[in-house]
Amino acid sequence: MIRILIADDHAVVRRGLKQILLEEYPTASIGETGDAEDLIIKVMTQDWNVVICDVSMPGRSGLDALQQIREISPKLPVLMMSMYPEDQYAIRVLKAGASGYLGKGTIHDDLIKAIETVRMGRKFITPGIAEQLANALDSDSSRPPHEDLSNREFDVFRLLASGKSISEIAFSLSLSTTTVSTYRARILNKMNMRTNAQLTRYALENNLS
Repeated sequence: MIRILIADDHAVVRRGLKQILLEEYPTASIGETGDAEDLIIKVMTQDWNVVICDVSMPGRSGLDALQQIREISPKLPVLMMSMYPEDQYAIRVLKAGASGYLGKGTIHDDLIKAIETVRMGRKFITPGIAEQLANALDSDSSRPPHEDLSNREFDVFRLLASGKSISEIAFSLSLSTTTVSTYRARILNKMNMRTNAQLTRYALENNLS
C-alpha cells in the first residue's frame, strides 16, 4: 500500500489531489496537512512513500520544509508544486533537493506519472525543465541576479515586488520586521538595486510576479 502525504494550505486543492490519487491507487493511505510545521511533524513521526508539497504556504514556505525533510529523511521523494510557471521555481526546487516540480495548471496530467517516476528513484523532469537545466549548464549563458538569492530571500523578494510592506511580509512569513528588513537589504545588495520599485520592475520583466 502506497502512503502519500499532501501539504497545501487550500483544502480544495488537497481534496482534488486526493481524488486523483485514489482513482489510481484505491488502497492508498493519504495524509493531509495545511502548513509546513505540521508537515515536518508528520514526516518525523510517520512513514511515507511520497510527499507532495506546495511551494507557498503560510509561515514557513514549502522550500524551507523541503530543506528540513532532506535532513530528516534524505531518501524520501518530495514533489514540489506551485501555481507559478516552472520557469520560476523548477530549477530552484530541484537544486534544493526536490524529486520533481509540478505546475498546478498541468498537475492533473502529470501527477501520477511524477509519482511513478520518483518511486523508481528518478527525478521527474518535464521537457521544459530539461531545457532550463541544459541552459544552466551552458557556460556562456548569463546568470539572472535572482538566481543568487537564497530560497527565503527569493520568497521575500517576490512579496516585496508584489507591493507588500515589511510588516505584511513579516506577518505572512512569521518573521520579525527586523529580520525582513535584513532580508530586504541583502536582496537589494545581491541584485544591485536600491528601491522596491526596481524589484517590482525586474519581477515584471522576468515574469516573476
